[in-house]
Amino acid sequence: MGDNASERYILSIMTTARELLPFDSFGRRRLKVAFVGTHGVGKTTLCFDLASQLKRLDLGVDLVKEVARRCPLPINENTTPDAQAWILHTQIAEELEAQSTYEVVICDRSVLDNYAYLVARAGRQPDLEPLVAKWIRTYDALFKVPVISLPSYDGTRAVSPTFQLEIDGVIENLLEAFSVDVIRLGAEDRDRWIPAVMQALGMPARPPQIDLFVPGSMSA
Repeated sequence: MGDNASERYILSIMTTARELLPFDSFGRRRLKVAFVGTHGVGKTTLCFDLASQLKRLDLGVDLVKEVARRCPLPINENTTPDAQAWILHTQIAEELEAQSTYEVVICDRSVLDNYAYLVARAGRQPDLEPLVAKWIRTYDALFKVPVISLPSYDGTRAVSPTFQLEIDGVIENLLEAFSVDVIRLGAEDRDRWIPAVMQALGMPARPPQIDLFVPGSMSA
């Protein structure tokens, strides 16, 4: 088998997924997605599962994890405007940093999720809404994760089912208020969430099988 022919064949296969990515304002192939929803619904697990699928397609992937866990100020039921401003701006900064290097950025929250916790405790904030409204449009796809289980204790997030559902309701209200288009994942079949996400993104479900016997590459 000719080495050059084999290399060209493999490269053509593994660049297919890359060519499906949209262009950003700088002309780079970039994709940014976020999972939207209240805490304790499995968004972080979904992020890692999706990252694994996309990395198998030879894409450079980074995760923007929940920044609230590093917030030095009160969160959950006791959050404050200062705390949520820190979380909101840190989220944006980390998304920008990730997009500067990686082809695909997966966020386990959007800015709207972070804003929902502030709205739940202090009402809507006219000084922050223009930023939230503008930034929510920077995601190429948003996936709404339904509440299918009670929150479990992880050392950081609230475990109150009432608070969990309260935040989910605020998120739904904000999605409507900001006219945000989301792709809703079905509550009835969690095992189908990642295949549904991959399909919505227009990505192949699995890497193509590489035929090691490339036509025309065998020596006579």
